[in-house]
Amino acid sequence: MTDRKQELAANLAKVEERIAAACAAVGRPREDVTLIVVTKTYPADDVRILSELGVRHVAENRDQDAAPKAAACSDLPLSWHFVGQLQTNKVRSVVGYADVVQSVDRARLVTALSKEAVRAGRELGCLLQVALDAGESGRGERGGVSPEGIEELADLVAGSDGLRFDGLMTVAPLTGEYAGRQQAAFEHLMDLSTRVRRTHPAANMVSAGMSADLEQAVAAGATHVRVGTAVLGVRPGLG
Repeated sequence: MTDRKQELAANLAKVEERIAAACAAVGRPREDVTLIVVTKTYPADDVRILSELGVRHVAENRDQDAAPKAAACSDLPLSWHFVGQLQTNKVRSVVGYADVVQSVDRARLVTALSKEAVRAGRELGCLLQVALDAGESGRGERGGVSPEGIEELADLVAGSDGLRFDGLMTVAPLTGEYAGRQQAAFEHLMDLSTRVRRTHPAANMVSAGMSADLEQAVAAGATHVRVGTAVLGVRPGLG
């Protein structure tokens, strides 16, 4: 086993222990929570190692990095999640490799995703990114739709050809009433999920929590956690 594979295996084991402990603490089965490894800034070689170690879900946030990486790993049994803010001019490329777009936050993006999914003959899973720090503009600092806009956008996704409405996603906000209150933020997201599932019962995916706050996300009821640094190490250029 190479040094890098040993490193990633050890890190994955630690993250697995954290998820298992967080599940046990609130009486949830471990299989309730899916780990998505965020591989942004890391090479395709690392993605290949992660696949060998049993990872099945990986995430990227920039199309210019993700597209060539996904192409280089197209032989692997992976589901690719796009988690970054998505411009409509990148939609055709993203639809070419992503299985799920977790950052759907506006009608224009839904229209573009539907058009390209139909053109590519694919069904694309979509999560609405919820901005719990949304101000008067109705959007958050890092994108996202306000809680008040969820139902209308959910209906639009569900009614669009080529798209499948899978659920909700959030990033713990740095400003607003939930700043520094990850548990409360994730619990609010679960309440919003419960509400939207009255109309869209199959949209039961809740993506929340990252390396620093995955325990709070699991405690709140998240079905998917997005972990990067804790698996791959501190990202280049970030200290």
